[in-house]
Amino acid sequence: MTSGSLASPPAEGIDQVIDGFFQPLMETSSDIVFWGVYLGQCKADEMNVYPDTWRGLQVLKPYIPLPFDACLQLKFILIWLAAAAVFFTVYLGFISIRHFGRSVRLLFGEGMSVQNDGEISQFQALMASLSGTVGLGNIAGVAVAISTGGPGAAFWMTLMGFLGMSSKFAEVMLGVKYRQHRDEDHPRRISGGPMYYLKHAFKARGMASVGTFFAMFFAICCILGTIGGGNMYQANQTFQQIVVATGGEASAVAKYGWAFGIILALLVGAVIIGGLKSIAGVASKLVPVMGGIYLLAGLVVIGMHIGNLPNAVMIIVTSAFSLKAGFGALLGGLLIGVQRAAFSNEAGLGSAAIVQSTTNTDGPVGTGIVAMLGPFIDTIVICNITALVIVITDVYTTGGGMEGVELTSRAFADGIPWFPYVLTLTVLLFAYSTMISWYYNGAVCVRYVFGEKDWIESVFKVFYLLCTVVGTATDLKNLINFTDAVMMSMAFPNILGLFILAPEIKRDLKEYFLQSKTSS
Repeated sequence: MTSGSLASPPAEGIDQVIDGFFQPLMETSSDIVFWGVYLGQCKADEMNVYPDTWRGLQVLKPYIPLPFDACLQLKFILIWLAAAAVFFTVYLGFISIRHFGRSVRLLFGEGMSVQNDGEISQFQALMASLSGTVGLGNIAGVAVAISTGGPGAAFWMTLMGFLGMSSKFAEVMLGVKYRQHRDEDHPRRISGGPMYYLKHAFKARGMASVGTFFAMFFAICCILGTIGGGNMYQANQTFQQIVVATGGEASAVAKYGWAFGIILALLVGAVIIGGLKSIAGVASKLVPVMGGIYLLAGLVVIGMHIGNLPNAVMIIVTSAFSLKAGFGALLGGLLIGVQRAAFSNEAGLGSAAIVQSTTNTDGPVGTGIVAMLGPFIDTIVICNITALVIVITDVYTTGGGMEGVELTSRAFADGIPWFPYVLTLTVLLFAYSTMISWYYNGAVCVRYVFGEKDWIESVFKVFYLLCTVVGTATDLKNLINFTDAVMMSMAFPNILGLFILAPEIKRDLKEYFLQSKTSS
């Protein structure tokens, strides 16, 4: 630069460059994945229209004016997930109600025989699956749902959690049925998941290339979702929660995200280096502990306001059907509640089928029945504890605009002032367990895409841990939002495969119970 040149603007940091690159990708992918019909009285800026779209791609955004004072979006991905949940609940004869007791008995080994296939027990598999779903959404997501959709959102969230139990059964059952041996010399080393049953579903119908495409599409989406939503987002939010708990922007640790990232990466690496058995072993101990801490803390707060409990439950139920604030408010609460449950328990995404297909027990149906407990624990139990704490303490009306973890923290502080520190510990444990569990999902998909070679997984392992550090040290919102959208894309091929194989699922279920009656 010559002496007479104008001063150049400050150079962008590497995180800004990366985030800027992903912004158009995020906008386009979000428009496509979260495409839906707008209802009510909407303005252009309310319909999330981006001024610049990627390479000029325009996404049609249908709008149906309706006579209520609200602007709501009915997302297709939400319809897709809810339709699958309702369909399999009815098609399989309300299996989640009729065989709930059996799922608990099977979880602890009753009626299940151990065989050479598989690496982990039913209990370990369920805990590993839960460690991937029980996370920040159970704490922050529920608070957002109530603050934006009202207490009634908790009712619809619960209903969707119940319906999602049947979707979870279907995908895990198929995951076990079509799992494959990774190494003939090591029969316990197994890989399973939607990739395998998607390939079978289309190949059996003379469309092998279509099945290969959908299987690869699912695996690639899972890899990207693992890196973003399963890793970087968890690391970023964990560090942010620590900063808030230690004084906010004035916190002594606020500028040391990279150091926290290194420590967190070492902690994650210490578990994932041992493979599935290590991950499942830690999850089987961590999930009950962290879940127990959170439930106990929630029950203490509820117990301190026990006189308000009947009224809190009544508020949740009546708000779900109340037209006091208009039809738009009722519909908004319904959509937000269903969305929170669908995104929280991952029923329909197919992620549970990856880890729970590695159980060392025979019988795909039995494993599927155990898997139903996932949405029950995640949504019906843990999410509802959060909802009750928020409603019973009335912070959703007195929080002064707070939402997310901040609103939940305020509700817990209403019981005992130091309870927010317990909440911070729970957030850390939830995020940590999610990171180690989602690593396994990503690793299986990496092997599926790039081949069953140990060095390939080792490279992914190093890359995954580097992303943990990057996630805490930078603010890559666009990258994380992009990978979140990609993660939700897993539902499209997975549910399509479930619908195609629905008759097979029902037939196997009938045969399972016929055999159970014969052997009893």
